[in-house]
Amino acid sequence: MSKKQKRSLCRILVSLGLLILCLVIPFGENDVLRLAAFLVPYLVCGWDVLRDAALNIIHGRVLDEKFLMAVASLGSFALGETTEAVAVMLFYQAGEWFQGIAVGRSRKSIAQLMDIRPDTARVLRDGAETEVTPEEVEVGEEIIIRPGERVPLDGVILEGSTSVDTAALTGESAPRDLGVSEMILSGAINLTGVVRVRTTASAEESTVSRILELVENATDKKAPVENFITRFSRVYTPAVVLAAVLLAVVPPLIFSQSWNDWIYRALTFLVVSCPCALLVSVPLSFFGGIGGASRQGILVKGAGYMETLAKIRTAVFDKTGTLTRGCFEVTDVHPSGVSPAALIDLAALAEAHSSHPIAQSILRAHEGHIDKERISSIEELSGMGIRARIDEKTVLAGNSRLMDRFGIPWSLCGGDGGTVIHIAADGEYLGHILISDKMKDDAPAALDRLRSLGVEKIAVLTGDTAEAARHALLGLKTDLVIPELLPQDKVAKVEELLSPGKPLCFIGDGINDAPVLVRADLGIAMGAMGSDAAIEAADVVLMDDSLSRLPLAMAIARKTMRVVRQNIIFSLAVKGAVLLLGALGVTGMGMAVFADVGVLCLVILNAMRCLRSPKI
Repeated sequence: MSKKQKRSLCRILVSLGLLILCLVIPFGENDVLRLAAFLVPYLVCGWDVLRDAALNIIHGRVLDEKFLMAVASLGSFALGETTEAVAVMLFYQAGEWFQGIAVGRSRKSIAQLMDIRPDTARVLRDGAETEVTPEEVEVGEEIIIRPGERVPLDGVILEGSTSVDTAALTGESAPRDLGVSEMILSGAINLTGVVRVRTTASAEESTVSRILELVENATDKKAPVENFITRFSRVYTPAVVLAAVLLAVVPPLIFSQSWNDWIYRALTFLVVSCPCALLVSVPLSFFGGIGGASRQGILVKGAGYMETLAKIRTAVFDKTGTLTRGCFEVTDVHPSGVSPAALIDLAALAEAHSSHPIAQSILRAHEGHIDKERISSIEELSGMGIRARIDEKTVLAGNSRLMDRFGIPWSLCGGDGGTVIHIAADGEYLGHILISDKMKDDAPAALDRLRSLGVEKIAVLTGDTAEAARHALLGLKTDLVIPELLPQDKVAKVEELLSPGKPLCFIGDGINDAPVLVRADLGIAMGAMGSDAAIEAADVVLMDDSLSRLPLAMAIARKTMRVVRQNIIFSLAVKGAVLLLGALGVTGMGMAVFADVGVLCLVILNAMRCLRSPKI
């Protein structure tokens, strides 16, 4: 509890004690003394409301909740309802205090993420360790990370091995084992060994900084329902103030009714009409949902994306690295006129500078030293493969489209169920290499869970051949698999699948799929830990490779939207009923206070449920 909240609670308790004291003191017929006595607890708890209401009037902001409370409570004093006047202000302040506690808890859930940013880094300079802030470490410098310390900057391990806790980044509790030449990301906790790391990013561009910036900015982007509530309150508040004025004036003037009775009804009407329950609970629900998701390694860039995620009816997947492991292996080599070793050697040289998983599988299969001096030039032909100048020969390594483009006859001489890389040199076909990928273990269960959450269509887009896609996705329940697509073709296919009223999400790795992520109604990047392109292009970022995070993200979004709808319906229903009963004189100020402060407290409690992620 903050100092401000403690002071507010103290004022509420003092005011409550003074109110009880005023109720037991016998004032008799001395109304002036009664008024003066009740003004004391009123001002103790309500002077800041009166001050803010006055300042808002001066600045042209008249019709807000503080104005309504000030008018209602002062009007009650004018009518001699001193107890109710103090009670209105007391319960209003209690509701504000409770709201502050709830918002504080929601902010704390997100603020805990801020603890993943280390304050210091131990950098090696001139052979000695120097402790500096992460901002002072330049890219390429070497840092030392000891067990128990949080990793300050992204980098590559040069010496040592360790296990790291990445729960703050991915939501995954199991530690990861890392060794020499592997990436270690800022925000993770070094658990076991001392490692020497060469930094690959500045503090501002590190993984932890990007995550924190994303989460901090997420709550600034309103959902359509939030914008509706804001617009609604702008019309609603003036309307109820006008209605209250008419309620106070028309019956006494036209029907000669009691002024005191109808003014009291009008003041009750004002207290009930305060829209703070809606204005607080809706954004608080989204705030809680975003915070709860972030603790699970699911980063939602704004409330609007949370609302879209809850409505998804079509899910379109990239195949490689999303539904499949992305860990390719060379499973067959079919040479034509050369030895298998020579074919692998040419392919490895052509792919020597590529970081693509298929290229890496060929390099692993080569196993020997790759003499890059034999390579004169390398050109990547998007969606087809590589054209390289090796040993003064023009070497082509890629798919059948690459062979067709250069008029080279190609053939398949056995083996199926994988990605085929054809090799040619100076126009002569030299054979092909078969590379296989495997589906992720949790893919079938994740897709079944998506269907149970209301996803009606599941499609897969891939650049692989139909046979390779069929083999890799064997046993997976999909509605549509579209093979042999270039990156630009994926955008066109997603546009074909878009349907009004049935939002579509695309799930990919966020790097080569960036155009499709942007084009879909909702872009979801998977396994994006450390990926600039993923965090930039996607609307929702899943920080690890587990497909189970996807239905969890959707379940969190749907729970958040259920809570939002519950709060809106409950608030409007209770307020509508009490407004009507107050206008008819059936209910008094006590029920009006419940309809405002009581409803506010209940919807805040309901909104805080969003902090807890649902079990799936």
